[in-house]
Amino acid sequence: MPREEGFLTPDEVLRRHSSGPTSGVFTDGSCDNNPGPGGWGFVRVEDDEILDERHGFEPDTTNNRMELRALIEAYKSLPRDAALTVYSDSQLCVNTINQWAAGWEKRGWKRKTGPIKNLELVQELYALAGERPDVKLEWIRAHVGSKWNEYADALATTYLRERR
Repeated sequence: MPREEGFLTPDEVLRRHSSGPTSGVFTDGSCDNNPGPGGWGFVRVEDDEILDERHGFEPDTTNNRMELRALIEAYKSLPRDAALTVYSDSQLCVNTINQWAAGWEKRGWKRKTGPIKNLELVQELYALAGERPDVKLEWIRAHVGSKWNEYADALATTYLRERR
C-alpha cells in the first residue's frame, strides 16, 4: 500500500516528539507499494544523544526485507560485546529472531508449514544476533510518538523525500 505524503524529516521528529525509551538502537523499514522501492534506517542513542545513524535504499523490495535489512545493518554496527536493547516495530522480525529461528535452524532452515520467506536475510540476522548475546531485541509499537522509533522511520523514508 502506498505511503502517505508528508513524511517528517529526522529534525522535524526531534522537534515534535519526546516520549519513549531514551537509549538503545531503533530500526525501521519502509516500502512505497509492496513490493516497490524501499528504505531502511537505524539510530543508536544513549541518554537521548545520537551515537550513530544510517539509512539505505533499494529500488525493488518489500517492507519485510527492509525491516530485516535495518536490523542487520544495526547489528553489524554493534561490537560483539555490546549490551543494549534493539527496538523494532516489526513483530514479525522480533518473533522470527526471538521465537522461531532457533527451531527453523534445528530443522535445516525449514518451517513445518512451508518455506521461510527472505531466508538469506533471516539467517544473516540470526547469526549476527547470536554473536551479540547481550543485545536484547524488543518490539516497540509503531507511530505512537516514541521519539527514536519515529526518527528511525524518518531515516527509512529518506528515499521518498529525496525522490520528490
